Amino acid sequence: MSQEMNIAAQQKFGDAVNSGKLDLLDNLVAKDAVDNDPAPGQGPGPEGYKAFFGEMIAAFPDLHIAVERLVANDTDVAFAYILTGTHQGPLMGHAATGKRMSVRGMQISRFENGRLVERWGSSDQQGMLEQLGLAP
Repeated sequence: MSQEMNIAAQQKFGDAVNSGKLDLLDNLVAKDAVDNDPAPGQGPGPEGYKAFFGEMIAAFPDLHIAVERLVANDTDVAFAYILTGTHQGPLMGHAATGKRMSVRGMQISRFENGRLVERWGSSDQQGMLEQLGLAP
């Protein structure tokens, strides 16, 4: 697969999340995709991503992922991003705070035939909880 096709697949993934059209992930994530850094309780494959991002969108209806920097080759896409949103719904057992958050993260995605097959990533979850006033 070409670098351009990998970038396009990653952009479609981000667009699906930003638009809330999570069913599009069915065509972008392999059923046996491996997430090396899953969210707590996240299941496998496209269903796991749809459930996770569904929960995030319920908590942050204006959730937005903005890519700051992206590099790619014939198998991988690596990018730095900023995740923003306003906490308007339940999150990890906490009621909405109405506070806005903005956190950075990094991700490496490996693609085969236009589908995500493996992912590594990290985001500033502690920073998010602090901004929302939910950190211990």
